[in-house]
Amino acid sequence: MITFTKADAQWMSMALKLARNGRFSTTPNPNVGCVIIDASGNLIGQGYHQKTGQGHAEVNALIDAGFTPHQNVAPHRGGHHAEPVTLGATAYVTLEPCSHTGKTPPCAKALVEAQVARVVIASIDKNPEVRNKGIAFLQDAGIKVDVGLMDAEAQKLNTAFNFRMAHNLPWVIVKLATSLDGKTALHNGESKWITGPKARANVQIERALSCAILSGADTVIADNPKLNVRVEELPEFERLLFQKRASQPLRVIIDGQNRLHNNYQIFKGEHPVIVFNAQHNPHLTAKNVEQIQVSLADSLLNESSQPRQYLDLQAIMCALAKKQINRIWTETGAALAGALLNANLVNELVIYQAPILLGSDARGAVNIGQLTSLQHAVKTEFEEVTQVGSDLKLRLSIKS
Repeated sequence: MITFTKADAQWMSMALKLARNGRFSTTPNPNVGCVIIDASGNLIGQGYHQKTGQGHAEVNALIDAGFTPHQNVAPHRGGHHAEPVTLGATAYVTLEPCSHTGKTPPCAKALVEAQVARVVIASIDKNPEVRNKGIAFLQDAGIKVDVGLMDAEAQKLNTAFNFRMAHNLPWVIVKLATSLDGKTALHNGESKWITGPKARANVQIERALSCAILSGADTVIADNPKLNVRVEELPEFERLLFQKRASQPLRVIIDGQNRLHNNYQIFKGEHPVIVFNAQHNPHLTAKNVEQIQVSLADSLLNESSQPRQYLDLQAIMCALAKKQINRIWTETGAALAGALLNANLVNELVIYQAPILLGSDARGAVNIGQLTSLQHAVKTEFEEVTQVGSDLKLRLSIKS
């Protein structure tokens, strides 16, 4: 059993904090942080992965320490290679270093070139192209590798990425804004605004954390939303981190009946939109739109109800996973929210609950059909309860 020291924990905590800085911008890659400590125990380098296609955390930390990876070391005039400043150092990294060449050279090779003596890894990479291979590469080069320090904290940083790697599905979060009695709008459809400005600003952070924002044709027709991140509403620090991404989340719309056309706001501009439908929509010709056809599937709201036909939601999620979508933030109506829940495709609910009552005739939050037994209820667990302005924010995980 590996025994980690107090100093090990201190440096890994720093690496985890660095990794969090990439949470708005690394998609589809995981969040990773790294610190480099010299043989005397002094911090000499730190870095985190900021954006796909750019340097990974280990490379950024090595460069910060004064060593440039993947280049030949210049020899002294006597013919001997200069010793790197990282000789004998320890690298603390929150995720197993990659050993394959993707958009950037392998980080495990960079650590070997730097002649570090030890690598402490929080979590093994769930990507099958990397899993255990980076560790083996380092060990084969004679580097001491210790794994598992703060593993749970490191995995939590990459919940959605890890889920996609394990299940070939994105991590799906359904957002609801409700009254105390679980209603989302008055009977006539009026819903602006149930929650307060601070709750709506908090939604922008959740959107910014996501790879994609999902909605349905009903919501587009009723609200004509842009479904983008309103950058000006982000707190200053989060705004700076999100701007490293240099792009908006992908917008995803489910339109099984081809009711949409170019005049809706979401189809203006250059930010990409994917529209899933059963047949190509000839009226949707905006340049930022990609249409993907999927088959129809029967969906039972409950055992006694008649089946309704929806687009195959499982096929939609598989298609998005193939596009390397890790985290999906869903803002939609009761029908699609319920269909996603009934298809067991929802991982979390985020509910912004306002201190108001809308009454029995108001519109409900989700339509999962009529239940005849509590055994069929959707069961959740509270993960977060915080007050945001005058509203409550509830984060609940779906129990399997």
